[in-house]
Amino acid sequence: MPSAPARTRRPLSRWGRRLVSCATGGALALTGVVALSASAHAATGPLAYVANLGGNTVSVVDTSTNAVTATVTVGSSPANVALSPAGTRAYVTDFGGNAVSVFDTATNAVTATVPVGSSPLTVALTPSGAFAYVTNNGADTVSVIDTATNTVTATVTVGSGPNGVAVNPSGTTAYVTNNYTNTVSAIDTATNTVTATVPVSSNPSGVAVSPTGAFAYVTNNGTNTVSVIDTATATVTATVTVGTAPNGVSFNAAGTRAYVADNGSATVSVVDTATGTVTATVPVGNHPAQARINPSGTAVYVTNQSDDTVSVIDTATNTVTATITGFTGPYGTAFTPAPQTSDVAVTLTAQPRLGLLVPYLGYTLTARNTGPGTLTSATLTATLPTGASATSLTTGCTSAAGTVTCAYGPIAAGTSVSKTFRVPLSLLTLGPVTVTGTRTASAPLDPNPANDTAAVTCTALSVVLVTCP
Repeated sequence: MPSAPARTRRPLSRWGRRLVSCATGGALALTGVVALSASAHAATGPLAYVANLGGNTVSVVDTSTNAVTATVTVGSSPANVALSPAGTRAYVTDFGGNAVSVFDTATNAVTATVPVGSSPLTVALTPSGAFAYVTNNGADTVSVIDTATNTVTATVTVGSGPNGVAVNPSGTTAYVTNNYTNTVSAIDTATNTVTATVPVSSNPSGVAVSPTGAFAYVTNNGTNTVSVIDTATATVTATVTVGTAPNGVSFNAAGTRAYVADNGSATVSVVDTATGTVTATVPVGNHPAQARINPSGTAVYVTNQSDDTVSVIDTATNTVTATITGFTGPYGTAFTPAPQTSDVAVTLTAQPRLGLLVPYLGYTLTARNTGPGTLTSATLTATLPTGASATSLTTGCTSAAGTVTCAYGPIAAGTSVSKTFRVPLSLLTLGPVTVTGTRTASAPLDPNPANDTAAVTCTALSVVLVTCP
């Protein structure tokens, strides 16, 4: 890490020297974006944003294809990146420019540059997205950015060489690793004051808080270990031995696994958080800086700083299934949130209404939202037998030749909405009468096509003798 004038600090770790080398080697670039073809922007999976410490850029990766689809030019030596909760804005620490670049993820245009302290290294947002906490490695401070105004509203003095930062799920505490004083500072986000200082092992680097907020994992770059902090008592309750010079760490959504980037041994250690033991060691590229799990939990993306690559680890098998190229000293990574999904289950029932002046079959076409998200809209289409028509349609349904199309408004998860229509019977109606209902459109994404269709077959022996299941 860079040293402030007239202050004596302990020798830098191998990782620290590499970061300084890369950071001081870059020149401040004009903000902008390298545009790719229209087809390149047609991302179908969550996007990963990778900060290129050696290239003054952030690479945008479509995780469904593992292809780089855009490159955003930011400030000097971008080290880490964090996204707003909605994924609409990216915040990038410009390690060599003493600023944070903010860009719009829809346009990849830089919309603000926020001056912070010396050598900003890591950034983390509160769960609401209202504030960003930035570690200033060269100033021994944390800058607090109001994301509504893109201004620094507080500066918190912490330990020497602040490195990683993570905010707990409730947004009440930010945890900062102090690389030169072997401590972790706990900052109360309501008052922006340090409420606890937790001694850990040598050269703490990365930090991640478990999904429950019950404990924090801190990588100790100088002792090849991870300190486990009980956040309720602010004490270290366990120490896990991992690979050489561990740096970045992240949890899966369940909090059952932690993934540690072993910068010095070119591996990722997979830790079972229940037992505090390493259950797998995955070889990756040279000098892995960060290991971040994707929103679906199926893959871990590892930035290999010396190889200019990103390794993709399958979490089911703990093997590298892809290596992405095209980076320049890749370091920090962040993902857009997992897209909201709503599974629409289609059901269709029929009831014969006979002995009337105009006998008919009454149909009920139901859209049930099995979740997990709220269904914004859906369209279901019923296909009628050849020559049949529909009458007495519920509001929101329309009839065309051989079909009935019904529109459904917002439906909360776990609830359903039904629409009805009638198919008149004639003297010539004999044999099977089959109607099929199908989901033809819905928003947000429906992840399960298996329940998108339902059919019902009634049997007409005569116009006054019809049976339905």
